[in-house]
Amino acid sequence: MKSHFKTRIAKMVNSPDTRAGRRFSLCIQLLILISLVSFSIETLPGLSPAAQSSLWWLEVVTVVIFTIEYLLRLWTAENRKRFALSFYGLVDLLAILPFYLSTGLDLRGVRAVRMMRLFRILKLARYNRAMRRFARAFALAREELVLFFAATILILYASAVGIYFFERDAQPVAFASVFHALWWSVETLTTVGYGDIMPVTVGGRIFTFLIVMCGLAIVGMPAGIMASALTRAAKEEEKDHNESSHVEVDASVAATIPQQPEQVNTTGQPPRASIPDEKR
Repeated sequence: MKSHFKTRIAKMVNSPDTRAGRRFSLCIQLLILISLVSFSIETLPGLSPAAQSSLWWLEVVTVVIFTIEYLLRLWTAENRKRFALSFYGLVDLLAILPFYLSTGLDLRGVRAVRMMRLFRILKLARYNRAMRRFARAFALAREELVLFFAATILILYASAVGIYFFERDAQPVAFASVFHALWWSVETLTTVGYGDIMPVTVGGRIFTFLIVMCGLAIVGMPAGIMASALTRAAKEEEKDHNESSHVEVDASVAATIPQQPEQVNTTGQPPRASIPDEKR
């Protein structure tokens, strides 16, 4: 009886594809949103004591429910130690621990990460396949991305050195060193351009134009790498799917072939060995 009850609780907590699990996940989602909204409201200045008291009791209720959820997940986990040290286990613990410790730290914003758990409600085959395809694309483009970021760092440093030599005499405070010029390089290469640091010399402006052109290419390059990797991942996934389909079809065909029954010897005499034709 206890095992059956634990199985039902485990399905409700860990299986959002069931009706009870879907309702449980939606309730947790609603509580997360309510908690985040209440946390944001508490930061408003000039709240009345009644509003502060209502928000505090709301926080108590949500923390109690989150604690029950954490204990249920811990109780129904196959390996409790692994769950407690897992990413979601630590996030669940950090979401409720500050309330009980009363250390003055407010980590309720961590609960926003718990929203990632709610993606398990969308247990559609196409959605899961898309996520696996995205992970496979990252694996396929890993070397290209590493090379891209290494080249970006080199260009970032080179642009900082260049603008330092162009602007150090005209703006000794803004470009006091190469390290000061690195912030300008980040702004220019990412095409953000806050405007807090800008060149004033002719050589610095020409150099800035060249760096901006490089920045446009750098910003668009990762998109092309990932697009190509996603295409390759989709082709590999389709190939794997076709191969698995052929294997299943072959297995089903083999299962439909009738097997010849073995002949049963009812005479009680040992079976006679067959004599080759050349010895007869």
